[in-house]
Amino acid sequence: MAETVTLVTKPRTTKGTHKSRQLRRTGQVPAVIYGHKEATVSVTVPGDELGKIIRHGTRVLDLQLDGKVEKVLIRELQFDHLGMEILHADFARISADERVVVEVRIELRGTAPGVTGGGILDQPLHSLEIECLAISMPESIRVPVGELQVGGIIHVRDLKLPEGTRAITDAEAIVVQVKAPAAEAGAAAEVAETAEPEVIGRQKAEEAEAE
Repeated sequence: MAETVTLVTKPRTTKGTHKSRQLRRTGQVPAVIYGHKEATVSVTVPGDELGKIIRHGTRVLDLQLDGKVEKVLIRELQFDHLGMEILHADFARISADERVVVEVRIELRGTAPGVTGGGILDQPLHSLEIECLAISMPESIRVPVGELQVGGIIHVRDLKLPEGTRAITDAEAIVVQVKAPAAEAGAAAEVAETAEPEVIGRQKAEEAEAE
């Protein structure tokens, strides 16, 4: 579960692209706090502290504003075109017993023996949409691959999720698999292609003999 931390915010009275750029030059990031049928509040948060929180995988935190503390979920972040600088943050108010739907990253653990044997690791799914208690949100979903052989597949339905957590992503979706080496796959396909005309030719010959 991600650790809950406190971030001190300041009220933001100015709006617009130019003002936002000025704020970011001073190390502040424009943000909004909304939800729970309360007024949307415009604030600024320290960019360096928010960056550290994000890098640690924290999604739930306490925002302090004018002496009042609110528990929030980092709902959305906007980055620059390089994906480096945080341009804007959206914080959604939450309560301790509230269930939320979020996406968390998938973290593969271990080494698949099928890969050691020459197979190719393929991970179609890098994040998982889940429903869980906001205060019990996992930083990631760890998927052990230590027993995955060539041809082995792990679906969403196979994942062991934390207690109280439910997967929203399609249960049949493939999380990770070990494919056969390209040379073997190509050879198998070639055999299949050459085998089919032989069956068709034999069938036509048999039909001709019957006539």
